[in-house]
Amino acid sequence: MRPVVGILDRYIIKKFLGTYIFAIVLILAITVMFDINEKLDAFMKAPLKATIFDYFLNFLPYFANQFSPLFTFIAVIFFTSKLADNSEIIAMLSSGMSFRRLLRPYMISAAVIAAATFILSAYVIPPANVKRIEFTNTYVKNKRVDYGSNIQLQVSQGVVAYMSRYDNNTKMGYKFSLESFDGKTIKSRLTAQTIRYDSLHQWQVRDYMIRTFDGNREEIKRGNRLDTIIPIEPRDFLISKNDHEKMDSPDLRAYINHQKERGVANIKSFEIEYHRRYAMTAAAFILTVIGMALSAHKVKGGMGINIGIGLVLSFSYILFMTVTSTFAVSGYTSPLIAMWIPNMIYAIIALILYYRASHK
Repeated sequence: MRPVVGILDRYIIKKFLGTYIFAIVLILAITVMFDINEKLDAFMKAPLKATIFDYFLNFLPYFANQFSPLFTFIAVIFFTSKLADNSEIIAMLSSGMSFRRLLRPYMISAAVIAAATFILSAYVIPPANVKRIEFTNTYVKNKRVDYGSNIQLQVSQGVVAYMSRYDNNTKMGYKFSLESFDGKTIKSRLTAQTIRYDSLHQWQVRDYMIRTFDGNREEIKRGNRLDTIIPIEPRDFLISKNDHEKMDSPDLRAYINHQKERGVANIKSFEIEYHRRYAMTAAAFILTVIGMALSAHKVKGGMGINIGIGLVLSFSYILFMTVTSTFAVSGYTSPLIAMWIPNMIYAIIALILYYRASHK
């Protein structure tokens, strides 16, 4: 019985993954140089330990994973073109190996890259992003959202909270109200001049008044201070630009569902990030097929033509995914469809190129 992964398969897998890692290391080295040049003032202010361990050790995996499709495509184009130029692929096909069989080690390599990409983006990189983003907020540019105004959200079914203003630095909210409804009928209303966040769902209201309605009867209760549990947190309504990058996929899914239940509208970036992680995983297979089909045969102009075409296609894929994400933000389509449109289009391109390459 022949092994599933033979000597030739191991040879191609080794070439594929080796070139992939080499491409990552090379581009990351260039990226670090540009990043240091761009943020030199910030790095001079920050402690060296924080720069190395909080920023760069977390930035490099983040950047590599973001552009994993590009690295995959470059790796396939580069080493497959080299195999074709050395007539190794011709020898493989002449020995009776089908083009489909030749694709097997490529798909195995793509599966390894896809699995690593998903695990990193879904579970490993988000906790690391907490330190990286905190570093950039502290020393580069602060993108934290610490203030909110005219905040309104649904706490639970039939319960709506409102704050005129909230300051996350002091954990204080002003002109707070909490209304409870039974259908369209209001049952109770709590108002307070200030409200302070203590810990998980623990809030303290001051100068409060509680009005309870029972038909035509109304009961009023006043007080100076009341410790109460309200199932909301500042992160539910103070959403910073990079917050979606700090959550692993289970937490991200739970957060999205939780916010939808509360009627929060500005969570498109979280939904886009959630679906992007899955779409980027599938991209490893699609771009591998395109790269292999493009470079499996010799062309006039040699390897340079294949690499040029590969770079154009890979950059256009990344650009296309960025453009379609704006469709989701604008509400023209759902985040799920927006993130998968590039994959669907490039999957068609992959099938066409594969068919042409296998029938040459």
